[in-house]
Amino acid sequence: MREPLLKILKAHPRVALPQYESECAAGMDLRAFLESDVLIPPLGRVKIPTGLRMEIPPGYEAQIRPRSGLAVNMGLTVLNSPGTIDSDYRGDIEVILVNLSSSDVIIKDRERIAQLVVSAVSRAEIIESGSLSESERGICGFGSTGVE
Repeated sequence: MREPLLKILKAHPRVALPQYESECAAGMDLRAFLESDVLIPPLGRVKIPTGLRMEIPPGYEAQIRPRSGLAVNMGLTVLNSPGTIDSDYRGDIEVILVNLSSSDVIIKDRERIAQLVVSAVSRAEIIESGSLSESERGICGFGSTGVE
């Protein structure tokens, strides 16, 4: 199977292209594109620019996901995780970060802030129905399958 082609437009020569950091990595790291450091206070959230625009092939999406090291070491995560970039979007790629720690976090230019995963999209055919089939779980929702 051929890999999808991801066309990228950089806003400035110093913008770093996303890249896979290991041979088997599913996600490529995105870096901040900042004129100056950004402080995120506890429970604060900010949009961090990447300086990138992209053309994602039809039938694919790009998902923005947290980096585990930032989450465990700094309490920083992607607020709307995973964020979805549709194949018809051509605007600036920004990452919404939230600081879940009790300390300020500073984001610096070119710092790795998130991962980008390119994934195939499946679209459902929608039909209106007057009823749904029965299932073992039924209408049991949050927590209904247990916590262990």
